[in-house]
Amino acid sequence: MTNKSALQIAADIKAKKISATEVVRNTLDDIKKRNNDINAFLTVSADYALKKAKEVDAMIASGKNLSPLAGVPIAIKDNISTLGIETTCASKMLEGYIPPFNATVINKLEAAGLVIVGKLNMDEFAMGGSTETGFMGVTRNPYDKTRVAGGSSGGSAVAVAAGLVPLALGSDTGGSIRQPSSFCGVYGFKPTYGAVSRYGVAAFASSMDQVGPIAGNIDDCAALLEIISGPDERDTTNTIKKPFEFKPNKSAKLDGLKIGLPRNYVDICTDVDVKNAIITAAKDFEKLGAKATEFDMPYTEEAVRAYSIIACAEGSSNMSKFDGLTCGNQNPNAKTLSEIYKLSRAEGFGAEVKRRIMIGSFVLSSGNYEDYFAKAQKVRTLVKDAYNKLFAKYDIILAPVSPTTAFKLGESAKDPLAYLGDIFTVPANLAGLPSISIPCGKDKQGLPIGMQLTGKAFDDGKLIEVARRYAEAKNV
Repeated sequence: MTNKSALQIAADIKAKKISATEVVRNTLDDIKKRNNDINAFLTVSADYALKKAKEVDAMIASGKNLSPLAGVPIAIKDNISTLGIETTCASKMLEGYIPPFNATVINKLEAAGLVIVGKLNMDEFAMGGSTETGFMGVTRNPYDKTRVAGGSSGGSAVAVAAGLVPLALGSDTGGSIRQPSSFCGVYGFKPTYGAVSRYGVAAFASSMDQVGPIAGNIDDCAALLEIISGPDERDTTNTIKKPFEFKPNKSAKLDGLKIGLPRNYVDICTDVDVKNAIITAAKDFEKLGAKATEFDMPYTEEAVRAYSIIACAEGSSNMSKFDGLTCGNQNPNAKTLSEIYKLSRAEGFGAEVKRRIMIGSFVLSSGNYEDYFAKAQKVRTLVKDAYNKLFAKYDIILAPVSPTTAFKLGESAKDPLAYLGDIFTVPANLAGLPSISIPCGKDKQGLPIGMQLTGKAFDDGKLIEVARRYAEAKNV
C-alpha cells in the first residue's frame, strides 16, 4: 500500500479490495519496524487506530456514504490536541499531558473517516527549523539520516516521505510545513490564514500559525485540505465561510498565467542546484503556457527580521501560561511560588524556547516596545501592501522554499540566532497568504529540492490547480 496514494487506498477500501483494519494494521507494523531509524513518531495510538478502522469497515459494510479519504491512516503533529492521546509539543513541559478534547481539525478528520495512528515529532512548541530542538530527540531525513528533516513539522514530512503514512498534518508559522516538505521531497500546503481552524492547536505565534496538509502528491494534499478547512465559531481568527472545494479540471491550461519570479530570491540561494532547479521550474511553467517575469521582491531582509521579532513576542506571551502551577510540568522540589515558576520553567523548557521567550520579553518591555515590536508590525503592513501591488501584476509568485537543501544535523546549533533559512517563507505568513511547497528536483547528492508558489488570500484553489498542471507535466 505504500506505493499507492491516499485516494487510491480509500478507493480500494470502499471497493472492499482491502479493509481499513488491514491497512491500519500494516501501517502500525511498518511504524514499529522503521520509526527507530528516523524518529518521526513520538506516540503511536495503536488501539485507538484499530478501533476507528473497524468502525470505518462497519460503515462501509452498511452502505454508508463516506468521504474520499475514509479509512486512510493519518498522523498528526504533536502540537494539535487529540482527545485521549498524549500531546506534548515535543516538550518536557507537557510530558504525559492527555488532552480532554479534540482540536477542530481532529473532529473533522474523524467525521470524514480518517484514522489517526499517532503523533509526530517537531521542534519544541514549533520553535525551530530543523526538528532538533524537541525533548524527544531529533528526526532524521529519510534521504540521508545525517541530515535534518526541516522544521518545525519535520516529523510530519518525514512520516510521509518515508512511506509510514500517506497523509500528515503540520503547522506553519514561518515556513514550518513548506521547508520540511521541500527537504523531504513531498507536498506541503500552508493555507490562507483564517481558512483552517486553530482551535485546539498549541499556539506559537497566534497571528501567523496555520494548520495544513502534507502528502506525497497534490491530489491527496487537496483532498485533505478540503476536509480540514471551513468555518469554526470557536476560532475568532477563522474567517472562511465554507470549506474549500477543489474540483480537478483536467482541461485547464496555464495559458496566460502570469508568474512573478523574484530574482533577488534566486540570487540569495547559496546552493547552485537549488538556483538552477527554480530557474528550470520557471521555464517548465512557460512550456505549459504561463509567462514568467523576473522582479525584485521588496523588504526581503526586513521581513525576516520583523517575523523574528513578532514571532518571539507572541511566543513569549503564549508560553506565559506554562507556569508549573496552572499548566505544565511542576518541579517537585519547589517550595515557594517563585520556585515553582523558576524551577518548573527551567526544567520544562528547552534552550530554543527559553531563547525565544527572552527575546520576546525584551521586545515587549516598556522601554523597547516602540523600537522593536511596533516597528516590526509596521514592516508587516509594508509586506502586505507589497504583495497587494505584486498581485495586481502577477497571478502567483514562484520562489525557492529554502536557500539550500537539507543541512547536516547539528549545523543550526552553531548559530542559533541565524534564522535566514526562513527568508523565503516568512513573508507569506506575515501577509496571511496561501503557499505551497512542490518537489522540483534533486541536488547532486540526491537531496530533494522544493519550489514555492504563493497566491492571493483565499486563492488556494488556483495554487492547487497550477500545482496539478506542473505535477502532471513533470510526473511528480
